[in-house]
Amino acid sequence: MPKVSDDRLAARRREILDGARHCFAEFGYDGATVRRIEEYTGLSRGAIFHHYKDKEALFLALAHEDAERMADVAAEEGLVQVMRDMLEHPEEYDWLGTRLEIARKLRTDSNFRAEWLARSAELEKATLRRLEKGRQAGRLRDDVPTDVLLKYLDLVLDGLIARLATGQPTDDLHAVLDLVEESVRAKD
Repeated sequence: MPKVSDDRLAARRREILDGARHCFAEFGYDGATVRRIEEYTGLSRGAIFHHYKDKEALFLALAHEDAERMADVAAEEGLVQVMRDMLEHPEEYDWLGTRLEIARKLRTDSNFRAEWLARSAELEKATLRRLEKGRQAGRLRDDVPTDVLLKYLDLVLDGLIARLATGQPTDDLHAVLDLVEESVRAKD
């Protein structure tokens, strides 16, 4: 049997992830059935699940991919920039609308919760490093512990994702993010 190249395997995984991302965005986590994922990827369930153990593993691979991308931005430019990117390019984050369904799953499925938290840890670490660096440079307020600032920014991020997921207007959210950014900065 001929060996499939690493490039071809990577391209196939990319096809699966891209199709699944659109399917999750359109139908949510529960509504993204295997049949629908097959339709959106143009591949058979055998081809899909050769690369990913099950739908949950596929979903978590997307979460991991986004967490890495967001962690890179957070490390370089801060978590508020991640939120600005979401506003500027909502089509790249539309599948996060499943976050509302995920909240239920996080509450009821301990295995899923453990996987989700492990994959979200990268973003949290990058944000915390960025906040510590900003505090050491005197750019961040020093009257609030860094972990509290992190939780504050996480709550704002969750609120932004919920707003985007429910299709609410995003007018003036850049001004809100300006306010958030100003609220964590050191006063002159």
